Amino acid sequence: MSENQIDQIRSGYTFEGPSITLGAALHEGAAVPDAPVRLPLGSMNRHGLVAGATGTGKTVTLQVMAEQLSTAGVPVFLADIKGDLTGLATPAGDHPKVTERMSSLGQDWAGTAYPVEFFSLGGRGKGAPIRATISSFGPILLSKVLGLNNTQESSLGLIFHYADKNGLALLDLKDLRSVVQHLLSDEGKAELKALGGLSTATAGVILRELIAFEGAGADEFFGEPEFDTSDLMRTTDDGRGIISCLELPGVQSQPALFSTFLMWLLADLFQDLPEVGNPEKPKLVFFFDEAHLLFKDASKAFLESIEQAVRLIRSKGVGVFFVTQVPDDVPESVLAQLGNRVQHALRAFTPKDAKALKAAATTFPISDYDLEEVLTQLGTGEAIITVLSDRGAPTPVAQTLLRAPQATMGPSPEATVDGVVAASALTSKYSESLDRESAYEKLAARMEAGAAAAAEAEAAQEAEKAAATAPKSRTKEDESLVEQVVGSGAFKSMLRSAGTVIGREISRSIFGTGRRR
Repeated sequence: MSENQIDQIRSGYTFEGPSITLGAALHEGAAVPDAPVRLPLGSMNRHGLVAGATGTGKTVTLQVMAEQLSTAGVPVFLADIKGDLTGLATPAGDHPKVTERMSSLGQDWAGTAYPVEFFSLGGRGKGAPIRATISSFGPILLSKVLGLNNTQESSLGLIFHYADKNGLALLDLKDLRSVVQHLLSDEGKAELKALGGLSTATAGVILRELIAFEGAGADEFFGEPEFDTSDLMRTTDDGRGIISCLELPGVQSQPALFSTFLMWLLADLFQDLPEVGNPEKPKLVFFFDEAHLLFKDASKAFLESIEQAVRLIRSKGVGVFFVTQVPDDVPESVLAQLGNRVQHALRAFTPKDAKALKAAATTFPISDYDLEEVLTQLGTGEAIITVLSDRGAPTPVAQTLLRAPQATMGPSPEATVDGVVAASALTSKYSESLDRESAYEKLAARMEAGAAAAAEAEAAQEAEKAAATAPKSRTKEDESLVEQVVGSGAFKSMLRSAGTVIGREISRSIFGTGRRR
């Protein structure tokens, strides 16, 4: 790097408004303290990308950015995949390597604990549970989680429409399952046919996927109380932004679920927040970790939803940073909106790696760096950076030595995490799940009422049959006829003869006077 490049970096990263400091430019392997690399707070709602191979320092970069945003009064949301970011609640201790790095950067450093709020998906882990209702989650996001194809996704949308039209609230998985089961029942087949475009076979596939999903324990992620995303946008009494940390170690085996839940949080923020234009600093910075999981096997409708949310949410004061291994993990339509880039080292062990390396190099502004070479030679805690200036123009590309975090790099002691969770007002707000009347209860009541009506109708039929086969009672006409017969002379004569014979036979049997043979 020439002195001219250093001068460009010095001037290119000098901003009038507030900013955070990422580190300082590197020249011939040494940091240049008077060439700090900064990121304007006013540009952070223009979104960004943090990329790099595993083990190159992406998580540390997130921590550095989150700490300084919190100090600047900006709330932060982080997804903690491995549990490493709980260290934000514990001040870092002195360490020779940290002292050496910060001395070379010429920047102040002090071990600091930051205000952290811990969350967990559905209570699976430590922290206040985050739940969503099925209605709020919606058919597009749920289709992504269930792995449905485009046709099945459209059919699921029709089922949501049917439930909404018929006043069947979809709060949890059993609500949706009961609606699909109803549509597949004898009673619901006519309604299924009336929906149009929804076949019995497709509804059956959706039902099987729901049952399997519920059987895997996913029912605990859906229901009430639903998480209020405004709880992500809080500050402390002394003006620091609260860092909301979603702990995900308990759901690492369900990557599609947690990545889609992150998208739901983002979509919910987009829906609820008012327009604010371009504020001096963002209202929230949202770090979307493991972003490649979000886009993997995503439907067209899903990708369009993400693109729209990212494009429009900036005007609501929210900055989104996607965190992944290579820029290629993010679709071009979304990547084009990410003006702030922090690129850690990439590996080129295979032809596919080489192709990704070349693509990553082309995403940066033109510079004197041979980026394809530099990106493979970066050390841990080093990155190639370009951001949007406070005027909205890309800054010069800078090979940067990043700051060390002031909180602990790695997990906090378990007792510290437990103390933060216990002291949180949100733990009690969200800990106890609710189960109010919804589709499941309404359809169960309808089925019970139908069964009772059917039983009543069957009983009525049985009674009718019994009445039809019972002996008829004598009418007055019948009684009159009998009286006439009994009163006739012939009937009386017959009775006298019969009486004489019967009397004789009785006498013989009793007294033994029967005729001998």
